[in-house]
Amino acid sequence: MKNAMLGATALILSAFSLAAAADEESPWLVRARAVHLDSANTNSSQLHDSLTAVIGTSANASINNKWLPEVDISYFFTPNIAAELILTYPQSQDLSVNGSKIGSFKHLPPTLSLQYHFIPAGTFRPYVGLGVNYTNLSDIKFDPSLNALDLNLKNNSFGFAAQIGADIEIAKNLVLNIDIKKVQIKTTVSSAGKDIGEFKVDPLLVGVGLGMRF
Repeated sequence: MKNAMLGATALILSAFSLAAAADEESPWLVRARAVHLDSANTNSSQLHDSLTAVIGTSANASINNKWLPEVDISYFFTPNIAAELILTYPQSQDLSVNGSKIGSFKHLPPTLSLQYHFIPAGTFRPYVGLGVNYTNLSDIKFDPSLNALDLNLKNNSFGFAAQIGADIEIAKNLVLNIDIKKVQIKTTVSSAGKDIGEFKVDPLLVGVGLGMRF
């Protein structure tokens, strides 16, 4: 009888243990977002003067704003602290001077952030994050009419990233996500191998999407 009671108690405790484990959230959260890139389009005074000298009138470089897809993978070390890796595929951008297209390039901007989640067990879960961005520029092309200038862009950029956002629970393990990031991205413009100034993209990224715990 005693052995039977002990066995029954063990089974009950085991069942409670399994139920508790099933109720625990996975440390992995994957989100898919649609993100709008709004570039700061900041020209250094040197770049402005160099472009003005070539064009003959006050000139500034810019890239187009656009929507892009984004996937991020988060891992929660604790309910409040998580690391987030943001990924997309190489994005095409038009490069213009005073609104006229002069070239294009692709950029791949993975960003790794450390986040603090204020109310991890709530329905509304705000967070802030700080991180680093690496951007690689590729497939750089300029209009053939500018061949004599032999223009080019520096391929690699490193910078900081800051974000604020919130996950809103809409079902078990499913959240609506709203996210705003400011990212440092810049490149140096060169002509015939000589630097002629710095161009800062420094985009504001506003995203909305869905996230799921796995």
